[in-house]
Amino acid sequence: MTNRRRTLAVGTIGVLLAASPLWAHHTWAVDRARPVTVKGTVTGLNWSNPHIEIFVDAKDDNGNVEKWTVGGPSPGRLTESGLNKNIVKPGDVISAVGYRATDGTRRRRTETIGLSNGQTVALYGNR
Repeated sequence: MTNRRRTLAVGTIGVLLAASPLWAHHTWAVDRARPVTVKGTVTGLNWSNPHIEIFVDAKDDNGNVEKWTVGGPSPGRLTESGLNKNIVKPGDVISAVGYRATDGTRRRRTETIGLSNGQTVALYGNR
């Protein structure tokens, strides 16, 4: 292999490796035509990239517990908005308004969270 081809091959591989995190990011596959509110008790929080996740136990109309994953933006975006991982803790009762995943799972992209103290927090800023 000539030096020119070797340099081109190494350069191409480098560009592909550098761009791979961009391919990993995604859009939320949610039903934006029908906002859904989930009210329940926080059971956990995953404050990590690419999106935070709040785990909530909510009761359905028959009183059965449904486990929901309430998704939000990246921790960095929330931090820039003045929020931190202490926004909720296990045992807090929250009301999350957002959009359910189109695949039918109990995952959602959450726009706002109503906290137990009455405060409403916009996860994506004031749009």
